Amino acid sequence: MLKSTFTPIFWALVPKPMSPKLSPNVIINTFANSTSLVRQNVSLKQHQCITPSSAYIHLPFCRKRCHYCDFPIVALGSASAQIDDDPRVVNYIQWLCREISATQVELDAKAPLETVYFGGGTPSLVPPRLVSLVLEALKMKFGLSEDAEISMEMDPGTFNAKTMKEVMLLGVNRVSLGVQAFQEKLLKSCGRAHGVQEVHEAIDIVKLCGVENWSIDLIASLPHQTSDMWKESLRLTIEAEPTHVSVYDLQIEQGTKFGNLYTSGEFPLPSETQSADFYKMASRMLCDANYNHYEISSYGKSGYECKHNFTYWKNKPFYAFGLGSASYIGGLRFSRPKKVNDYMKFVENLENGLVNSSGDGQIHAKDTATDIVMLSLRTARGLDMKCFEESFGSSIVSSLIEAYIPYVESGHVVCLDEERRTMGIAELNNSLLHKTNTERKLAYIRLSDPEGFLLSNELISLAFGVIDNCMDCLQHLEVV
Repeated sequence: MLKSTFTPIFWALVPKPMSPKLSPNVIINTFANSTSLVRQNVSLKQHQCITPSSAYIHLPFCRKRCHYCDFPIVALGSASAQIDDDPRVVNYIQWLCREISATQVELDAKAPLETVYFGGGTPSLVPPRLVSLVLEALKMKFGLSEDAEISMEMDPGTFNAKTMKEVMLLGVNRVSLGVQAFQEKLLKSCGRAHGVQEVHEAIDIVKLCGVENWSIDLIASLPHQTSDMWKESLRLTIEAEPTHVSVYDLQIEQGTKFGNLYTSGEFPLPSETQSADFYKMASRMLCDANYNHYEISSYGKSGYECKHNFTYWKNKPFYAFGLGSASYIGGLRFSRPKKVNDYMKFVENLENGLVNSSGDGQIHAKDTATDIVMLSLRTARGLDMKCFEESFGSSIVSSLIEAYIPYVESGHVVCLDEERRTMGIAELNNSLLHKTNTERKLAYIRLSDPEGFLLSNELISLAFGVIDNCMDCLQHLEVV
């Protein structure tokens, strides 16, 4: 499910340097010399006019709901791994294809899809013949590149070699295997429908069928999880040799079984210190095994980073279809209903021209700026300061740099020049004397791995505060 890719990392228990507070007068004086107004900036408008080339497809079916899950799903029951003629599945796929067909696309803006991601739920429960209908609907509506990355989330125990080969023939060339843990006790405690034996069988099937590009998903900080358990899961993952690994920290959501039973940081959940240690262990072991830590929760062998996820991290537009999914088109996010009956009504309204899911409302520069900062700082590449300046002006960049200086000194934030060489604190302080980022020589700001990533919530929130203050003061100047 798309939401999982935005799982926030936990607060780190490390000494936190005091961040400078910028007074309103300082910000106003700074903005008086701003090079351009945000909403008049050509660079930002061009970014918002990019035609989507990615599509997320939500297939909500599961055998049962996991104890931590708050996604919109339909529980089919565990009697069968796959139900070919279940009317709930067949009916949903029909409505999904209708939504795709009814989506408004400008002919001159139409572009073939470069990535498609089937998320859930458990997409591997949907029979390949029905997955084929969705892919055909996408091809008819948007076109599909010959070398498109087509990903599918698959859970152990929900597919066999025959199913795998059939979806591969449809064009699925990337598999995300929802393992979560390699301990029977942990799988049962979080309500997973599969066991450890099915995990190993699923890995064998993936390898037997020759899937070249595949990922293992793991969850840290589960109830009763120990350091030895986590180390074993990481070791067995590395031994399985996937080309990609996703590591998520358990989030306790209201309304879930875990939400009713547990409080984050309290037994039987690991403490915040233990959770931070889990994250550091994952970073160390996976990086030592030649996985590139290219995003807070994502590790990939060279050349096997998830192309679809880069759409999110670079804040590019994308289509989304299905129950509860959220698209991002024209600088606006649009969410579908989370209940099946409401979703069907939405599709009917879409077909009748009563709703526009492509985004035609008002775009707020502050929202766009915060999105870009949040998503960019989750990645190893970091925030492109030149592009950010082109879109939002040099003054907001100066304020952001000033706010981050204490964290540069503490090692949580890394500043890089155009050749991605680290800039020292003296060089950075000197760069603040320059008015434009070209003169500053600062090309990127990124969070260090793992300490900076562990502190990402605080560092990103600090950036949000800078953006809020700067944007509010800019509006004040315009009114005056």
